[in-house]
Amino acid sequence: MKLTKFLSVVVFITSFSVLYVYQQSEIFRLAYLGQKKQTTFDGLLDKNTALRYNIKKNSSLVNIGNRISGDNDFQMPDNYRFVKLISSKDGLRVADENQNKEGLLARIFSVNREAQAKTINP
Repeated sequence: MKLTKFLSVVVFITSFSVLYVYQQSEIFRLAYLGQKKQTTFDGLLDKNTALRYNIKKNSSLVNIGNRISGDNDFQMPDNYRFVKLISSKDGLRVADENQNKEGLLARIFSVNREAQAKTINP
């Protein structure tokens, strides 16, 4: 009887020790996993801060003003064209002064000009 009692106590202490070691190893494993996630989070937070700084810097009025200045070959148009809008039943439309002055034959046989955009290559 004493041998069975001794063996049961030894099995109980051994199983308790194994469970304690397993618990401690899981605590360390989860701590390392949490530390790795915290490092990843800190890196992403740093990248987010850098991106926010770049957005604020690029969208600042000073930077926009520097881009419009003479450094980037910004040019104002040589002539301006003002357009008069008049309201109609369909909504707003462009009032063309030349159209009202031309006659019926001039409208039929006239060649309409098309606007063409040209790029400026530095």
